[in-house]
Amino acid sequence: MNQERISLLAQRLDDAALYGRAIPQFAEAEGLSMQDAYAVQATAIARRLQRGEHRTGVKMGLTSRAKMVQVGVHDVIWGRLTDAMAEADGAPLSLGRFVHPRVEPELAFLLRQPLPAKPSMAEALEAVAAIAPALEIIDSRFENFKFSLGDVIADNASSSGYVIGPWHAPGQDFSNLGLVLSIDGVARQVGSTAGILGNPLRSLVSAAVMSAAAGEPLQAGWIVMAGGATAAEPLNPGQHVLLEMQCLGRVEFNTTV
Repeated sequence: MNQERISLLAQRLDDAALYGRAIPQFAEAEGLSMQDAYAVQATAIARRLQRGEHRTGVKMGLTSRAKMVQVGVHDVIWGRLTDAMAEADGAPLSLGRFVHPRVEPELAFLLRQPLPAKPSMAEALEAVAAIAPALEIIDSRFENFKFSLGDVIADNASSSGYVIGPWHAPGQDFSNLGLVLSIDGVARQVGSTAGILGNPLRSLVSAAVMSAAAGEPLQAGWIVMAGGATAAEPLNPGQHVLLEMQCLGRVEFNTTV
């Protein structure tokens, strides 16, 4: 696909995210390859950087079997994080700018050094400065929350916001930490960090491989969202959302209109 068409599709997605409006799927009609879809994503993010946003890291997507089943696609994907997507722990979250907001429980990594293009598990762990419980706000810009793999990749892997809880040293074993995602005091999802590719560290390795292949290797100071440990839950105004993760504490927010 030529750059002119990629730019047009990127603008369509960027406008949908900027104004909180749904658009029709286009990957099938446009014949998007995965390479094309990632090019659309990169171009849409470049538009945001040109408006003054700054890169803060990478998010991994479709890292749990539950999530793959929920959205009907079956490949690990990745997207880009910016500072405009960061929300404060415990602060109100306005849903007015989203189209189909949902939340999922994750583990976040903070990197203390860059990662090579194909790190071992040991090299990936060595690069981690801290880990934290985290909540990701996902929001497909496509009508009826329906999309193909190409659509969701182009749409920044549905990533729209993130909330990071307290940071902890990564010395403890975080491969199988129990977690509960509650909304208004009711447990909606119960799972474990093992739901993230069997071990969240595998997700970090995948992030290093995929981002380096795109010419954007993981950098010191970046955050890597390891991907949903469970299926996502829909969000509505007036809710209290809480993630409690074994050994790592809690992270939360309240939704508003």
